Amino acid sequence: MAKHTRTTPFAEIKGKIKERWKRLTDEDLDELEIRAEILASKLQEHYGWERDEAERQVKEFKARHHWH
Repeated sequence: MAKHTRTTPFAEIKGKIKERWKRLTDEDLDELEIRAEILASKLQEHYGWERDEAERQVKEFKARHHWH
């Protein structure tokens, strides 16, 4: 039996990212639409977090908001 997962449109995700991490700029968010994997790097840059913490935050956010 195939498992169906709901994917949230990026426009909605973009708003949720901006709510969660207010220091990210609109330019950062535009880059994320093209390359989602850079979110952890952007969080490190804007929040000064270690890589592990940034990746943990991204993983948690993606799971909570069905962003795959």
